[in-house]
Parts: sequence; structure tokens; C-alpha cells
Amino acid sequence: MKERVWAPEGPLDVGMALAPHKRGSGDPAWRQTLDGAVWRTTRTPDGPVTLKVTLGHREVHGRAWGPGAAWMLDRLPALLGADDDVSGFEVRHAVLDDVARKHPGLRIGSTARVMEALVPAVLEQKVVGREAWRAWRWLLRQYGEPAPGPAPEGMWVVPEPSVWREIPSWHWHRAGAEAVRARTIATAAWHADKLEAATTSEELDRLLRALPGIGVWTSAEVRQRVFGDPDAVSVGDFHLAKLVGYALTGEKTDDPGMMRLLEPYQGHRHRATLLVMLTGLRPPARGPRLAARDYRSF
Repeated sequence: MKERVWAPEGPLDVGMALAPHKRGSGDPAWRQTLDGAVWRTTRTPDGPVTLKVTLGHREVHGRAWGPGAAWMLDRLPALLGADDDVSGFEVRHAVLDDVARKHPGLRIGSTARVMEALVPAVLEQKVVGREAWRAWRWLLRQYGEPAPGPAPEGMWVVPEPSVWREIPSWHWHRAGAEAVRARTIATAAWHADKLEAATTSEELDRLLRALPGIGVWTSAEVRQRVFGDPDAVSVGDFHLAKLVGYALTGEKTDDPGMMRLLEPYQGHRHRATLLVMLTGLRPPARGPRLAARDYRSF
């Protein structure tokens, strides 16, 4: 076990910084225990690691187990948003002003790990979250490896890229992912080394969108997590444009309308959407919720 204590320079909400990496309830790579600690697994360039993060009085305590422990603790501040530059961000809508004051610890962290963000993002393409998260849980338990150290029961580490390339079609089917998403993940896994080597969000965007099956939405979802890109907007999201439009104008809008509303936040448009979601404002529901499909029965 290796340990690091880090004192952030300003307010920090640890749970909020780590929440984007949680893929639904029961995520085998993410847990929060009753003592408030957040546990997370990842596959570093040095190997698998389990990370435990707890918040003290004025400092963050990180403990890590596994071959990637030193790498993970070295990046702990970045994971929690230490590199997140909020300069130039100014709230332009009154509805967001109160939220920004209530959440001064909002920070966008970066993982520097592409495949662990890309696979669940692809699984979430054009399906409801419950369907994607079910597939993510099944695949990690089937093809991942047990989390090193004293991790909570049932935690697993994301497989290596070579494993994603070799998953047979019938196991994708068992997971509930149809051939298109399976093929997209397998193709990306063949290019994993190049993707992981990207040094900027712009470079990663270009590499990702050159691959079949990866568009604007998937690229943004990945870059938000890998580089902590504060301007990567999830254009094409089923709910986001409606939420932004309703929160800022009282009326739902589409993607072009959302981007017009976010124009004053250029450079921080993703940060603005995070504040929108924290308002809790939602347009009135009209009709039943979409049901999760089950490709396993097809």
C-alpha cells in the first residue's frame, strides 16, 4: 500500500470530482462506502490499481494498492481537478449564479486513461443508462480482474485493450450490447496505444472521430474525463439540450439552440452544463420513461 496526503489550494468537492467516473449503481470500478470514502479502480501504464480517497479536515488522503499505485497517487491532484483552470469563467445567467456560489468546490478532474472512459461511453450510445450500465457490469465481471488490495467486495479492474479485441460476439450478446457497439469498442481497442498517447483534448478528438462509430457525443464524454476538458459539450445527448434550454430560458431547445445559449461560456461550456444540472430544473415529463431494451432476448 502507498499513501499520499494532498492539501488542495481552494474548496474541493471530492465526491463531485469523482462522480463522472461512476457508471450507474453497482459499478464494479467505483464504490462509496459508509465512511464516505470513494474507492476506484483503474488500469495505469504500470498495471492495475485500487484507489481509496477520503477527505480530512483540510486535506485529501489517498491510499493505493497494486502495481499502478505510485502512478495513481502521483496523479491524484489532477484526478480531483487541481489542473482545472476556472479563470475566464463568468456566470452569465442569474439561475446559475446561486448554484455556482453553493458549489465552490466544483472541479473537473482528469484521468489520463482513454479506454476506461471510451468503453462505457460507447455502451451508452443511443440507449438508456440502465441498459448500458448493465452491459458494463457484466463485461467487467467477466473479463476484468479482481481489484488489488482490500477493495470492497465485487470491485474489478477494466480489462486491457487486447482483451476487448478478443471478446466473442456471443459474449457481447450476453452482455446486452449489439454488434455495432461491440465492433466500435473492438476497433478502438486496436488503436488504444495511439489514443492513450494523445497529449491534448483536440488531438484526442481528432483521433477518436476518425474511428467508425465514434462521433461528437462520444468524443466529448471521453475528453471530459480523460483531459477534464471544460469546453467539451455532449452534443447529441438525449436530455442535455432540453435541460439547458429549460433552465436558462424556461423552454426546451435542441442542440443548435443549446450551443447558442452556451456561446457566452466559450471555453467553459461543459462547466456551464454541469451547473445547469446542479440547478435541479427539469422540464415537465410528458409520457412514460424509455424502457431498457434487452438484446439478450433477440
